[in-house]
Amino acid sequence: MQADYSVECGPGDEALEIPWAAPSGHPSYVDLKQHPELLDEIPEASTHPALRNFLAKLNARAALRTAKCDVWLTRDLDPEDDVFQAEEKCCSYVDVLFTDVAARASLKRNEEFAGELFRLLQLAPEIQAAAEICVRRCYIHDPPESPESSEGFYLTIYVSGYGDDEDAAMQHWAIGMNLLQYAILQLAR
Repeated sequence: MQADYSVECGPGDEALEIPWAAPSGHPSYVDLKQHPELLDEIPEASTHPALRNFLAKLNARAALRTAKCDVWLTRDLDPEDDVFQAEEKCCSYVDVLFTDVAARASLKRNEEFAGELFRLLQLAPEIQAAAEICVRRCYIHDPPESPESSEGFYLTIYVSGYGDDEDAAMQHWAIGMNLLQYAILQLAR
């Protein structure tokens, strides 16, 4: 499995605000750490068992929680995807953050976790999948209606599976998600 990681914490880089909601109000943030029974309210989790399992397992661990996710299929491949010699790509991302406030507030701790995860994923078998880990800034409003927020960091983890058709791409993506899950759970012990 190919893997890469980066730190994107500049002024124009993407950041996460929790809780979040789309302009229409749906979708919106679901706190799976506090309310695992709401997993079925995440449409991507109901249609993609590998993502559902990933979200359930990660949020059951004391050290981590998830905030946002998506899954999509595409035939628009980037030049760096050429190595896979595929026609289709199944992509996803999951935003993962530490539950511990001190760990979440530490750029160093988030960078170390990303680096350790990168190293573990590089040890995974060669498959038609890739992962990219990005350390980014987050702002958490607690309580949710508070205008004040605590600043910290989180990881956006992208996983892509490749194949000559949708089924093969989705199968390789699911394998990549499982490898990611095992690596994160090993690090979160």
